[in-house]
Amino acid sequence: MDPVTPPSEAAPRTIITGCAIATVDPAGTEHASGHLVIEGSRIVALGAGSLPADLVTDGATIIDGTGLLATPGLVNSHHHLYQWATRGFVADGTLFEWLTGLYPVWAQLDPDITHHAAKAGLSALALSGCTLSMDHHYVFPNGTELLESTVTAAQAVGIRFHPTRGSMNLGKSQGGLPPDSVTETHDAILQASADAIDRWHDPSPESVLQVALAPCSPFSVTAELMAESAELARKRGVRLHTHLCETLDEEAYCLEHFGARPADYVGDLGWMGDDVWFAHCVHLSDEDVDLFGRTGVGVAHCPTSNARLGSGIARTRDLRNAGVAVGLGVDGAASNEAGTLQLEVHASLMASRFREGPDGMTVRQALAHGTIHGARCLGREADLGSLEVGKLADIALWKVDDLGGAGIIDPVAALVLGPPRGAEHVLVGGKLVVEGGELRTTDLETVTSELVRVSARQAAAMGAA
Repeated sequence: MDPVTPPSEAAPRTIITGCAIATVDPAGTEHASGHLVIEGSRIVALGAGSLPADLVTDGATIIDGTGLLATPGLVNSHHHLYQWATRGFVADGTLFEWLTGLYPVWAQLDPDITHHAAKAGLSALALSGCTLSMDHHYVFPNGTELLESTVTAAQAVGIRFHPTRGSMNLGKSQGGLPPDSVTETHDAILQASADAIDRWHDPSPESVLQVALAPCSPFSVTAELMAESAELARKRGVRLHTHLCETLDEEAYCLEHFGARPADYVGDLGWMGDDVWFAHCVHLSDEDVDLFGRTGVGVAHCPTSNARLGSGIARTRDLRNAGVAVGLGVDGAASNEAGTLQLEVHASLMASRFREGPDGMTVRQALAHGTIHGARCLGREADLGSLEVGKLADIALWKVDDLGGAGIIDPVAALVLGPPRGAEHVLVGGKLVVEGGELRTTDLETVTSELVRVSARQAAAMGAA
């Protein structure tokens, strides 16, 4: 099938016809066969059946959606792109063992490694139907500013990007987990955070680039930095992110050093509110779940990484019932070597049913976690995360009539329960980034060869560590 019929001249519209549609809107609207019309960057019409005659426009780009399922583009709410250069290292360790093994390697990060690792990771995300990804970058060896390396990678790949200016200032000499070689000073971090907001943050509804502040974790950042980062973020109108309640080791650390469990500790430092989302949140008490629901905190659920590191299974059903926005995250590619987001939709459902039984999560709830709930975590739900008239045209189209999906009567079940798959087409703001399963924006052979080169540099650092 040649799905895309190019226009004879510059087209004011893109029209998708004949596809199944799962809108993930508040009503859960779906169409077995329908159409979408995009004008510029936004959806101007969608519905069941054939395209109405009054919506047909000369010169429009027509995408034949036969055999395809249209969903909102997937949203990656937690990631560490620099880790694409250290995949497969410390394959059998706990989180703390994994971190202590990799910190010395990451101390060798530079703009070259960071850029090509990010470009590889973002390319894989785009091919897996992701239209918006955050990045939690918190390693800045010798004060080297590396956000530009990730921003330029995202611009090359063509998906929306929310880099977070992470930080670590609690080194081993002060009782923290990371070696002092990968930490920065308190004042340098706050200045770099303000500079990142000034340089990169675009708060507009159409934004492809937004910044958040993201001290790394309770065991790598001082209480003062946590509190002052929150103050700075709120003064500047950006969001807050950190790792929280990922492992029992973290809980033991917080009890020993702070006399409080992780959620209580960060709550006392001003880290509760609808401008905050936490990563992982595997080990939560009933009180934590209730607190998150009452304060509007979001959670980035990372099922594959949590399984890879043996951290446990998050309470997604309880969080959802409490009203918490539970998005999905790939997490670092050094703890999730696949690095693709469609797999996380599948894994989230399986993990929840492992924990809760058959009513732990439905296939449509899993899709919502990967779309609208991720958009809520990142503060973009007004314009992204569902297919609705007026929203930005960030759309993934999935082939569900191939061997892996043929005969599965429900296309959403084919996507969530079926075999791993990439997206057939991906549009970001109405622009095709993936077409026919291939990335249009970057050359994958070059991306791969550069990744091999910088991964070899990191492997050499691993050998020297």
